[in-house]
Amino acid sequence: MTSQIRRAGASVPANIAEGYGRESAGSYTQFLRNAQGSLKELETHVLLALKVGLASQDAVTPVLERAETVGKMLRGLIRSVQPTGASS
Repeated sequence: MTSQIRRAGASVPANIAEGYGRESAGSYTQFLRNAQGSLKELETHVLLALKVGLASQDAVTPVLERAETVGKMLRGLIRSVQPTGASS
């Protein structure tokens, strides 16, 4: 579980960075969406760790709060990168 959480957590900024290096807004947006998926995967693993007793509520709460903040920033970045009129 720990390795899955670490992998998903590392994948978020890695996808953002990889997308930033792409030459088109469409590719960048796709990598930002991949980052969103990794963030959701991270949240799921953290919630599972709580459910099966591997993590406490006190440990999980700040992680989920930070994930929510990062998710909002990603959504805003996606909106700012997408060409006008593109759907979400």
